[in-house]
Amino acid sequence: QVQLVESGGGLVQAGGSLRLSCAASGVIFSIANMGWYRQAPGNQRELVATISSRGRATYADSVKGRFTISRDNAKTTVYLQMNSLKPEDTAVYYCNANMSTTDWIMRDYWGQGTQVTVSS
Repeated sequence: QVQLVESGGGLVQAGGSLRLSCAASGVIFSIANMGWYRQAPGNQRELVATISSRGRATYADSVKGRFTISRDNAKTTVYLQMNSLKPEDTAVYYCNANMSTTDWIMRDYWGQGTQVTVSS
């Protein structure tokens, strides 16, 4: 079994910063892209940022220039540095990873989410 666990969410004032972390654990045979998504109440889940196994990053236009995605050398932990936070960034942030376990079949896995609240 494999799982993703997020941490680092919390309450911050507009203009502040937070860093989210997501660690993959378990019997991981392969891990490819990782990313962050978010979902605000009443909205659909939207992509925030992704990072490939080679470190290539993509961002939603709404966060470009403010957020930075990265991953560790083992490529099993992904981070999201969030600067200049705005109230509209308030959402539950979910970690995503494309991974395989003992059957070697790549699947999408999701963390349970971490709440980010930006006050005005």
